[in-house]
Amino acid sequence: MSYRPSSSASGSSVPPLSRPQLAEARRVRAVELFEEGGSNVEIARAVGVCAESVRRWRRVWEEGGAAALRRRSATGRPPKLDDGQVTEVRAALERGAQAHGFEADLWTLERVGLVIERVTGVSLSRASVWRVLTGRLGWSLQRPERRAVERDESEIARWIAHEWPRIKKGR
Repeated sequence: MSYRPSSSASGSSVPPLSRPQLAEARRVRAVELFEEGGSNVEIARAVGVCAESVRRWRRVWEEGGAAALRRRSATGRPPKLDDGQVTEVRAALERGAQAHGFEADLWTLERVGLVIERVTGVSLSRASVWRVLTGRLGWSLQRPERRAVERDESEIARWIAHEWPRIKKGR
C-alpha cells in the first residue's frame, strides 16, 4: 500500500467546500431569503433542504439573529498535531519512504506513523495516522500493481507474436 495526494486535493487551486462550510452557506442564504420575506417552502426549495430544516433555522434566526446560524468551532479534544506540524509531516512524506531509510518507496500506516513521530515527537495510533493522511493531508489509498520481478516484457511479446499463433492453429 502507498499513499499519494488525491487528484481532488492537489489538482485545483480552489478547494471544494467541506460539508460544514456548505451547510453554513445554505443557512446564510436562507437568512438572506428570510430577510426578503420568502416562505419556508420557497426557501427550502431554493437552498435544497427540507422545509422542516428551514422552520428550525427561522426559529433560531428569530431568537438569535444571523450569528446564531453561523458555524461553531468543533468541540471535543483538539488534534494532537497543529497545522504547522502537519505541514512538516507533508514535506517529510513527499520526500519518499526511501529518504527515511525504508527499503521500498511505499508508505504504510506504520511507516507514516514512525515518520510522524520522528518529525513531531507525537506518537499516533494507526487510526489517527489514517485520519491525518486522508482528512488533513487529503491523500488517498493507492495499491501498487502486483507484478512478478522476473517478468520479461520482450519475451512475453515474442511468445504472443510467434508461439501463440502456432498453438492456436494446432486446435
